[in-house]
Amino acid sequence: MFLPIACQWVRQQEDRILKEGVALDEDQQIDAWLVGVKEIRKVRLLKVKKFPIPELPGANELIERSGLFSNRIIGTTYRYGIYIHADYWNHRRLIVHELTHTMQYERMGSLEAFVAEYVRECLMLGYPNGPLEKEARQMESKICD
Repeated sequence: MFLPIACQWVRQQEDRILKEGVALDEDQQIDAWLVGVKEIRKVRLLKVKKFPIPELPGANELIERSGLFSNRIIGTTYRYGIYIHADYWNHRRLIVHELTHTMQYERMGSLEAFVAEYVRECLMLGYPNGPLEKEARQMESKICD
């Protein structure tokens, strides 16, 4: 029951970012290629001061338990749309991290598959302890160090 509603919310966020966001600059496109993003030209970044938090009926406990929307979050990816906190707008490691999530969406084949796995990892292992987050941190180090 939760997954279809969560996926609808993710699509809404992606649509907003794709409409209001900016394309990757040349260096960011190179990083996206290094990460393995296939549809580089689709990716958009949107600078925000505050991240939207979903209001999903009956899911407040799950959202809180997942840790996905804490005040520690400085970037978040909704397939080809990436929110970046304004204070970290030009932070390369963060953008590489988020581009890794875009690549993971592509690799998994659908928005639904990624969201299901990511939420499962956050609920079972806690954010940021799941394999998808670990892969993103490893990619940061590989590309930026």
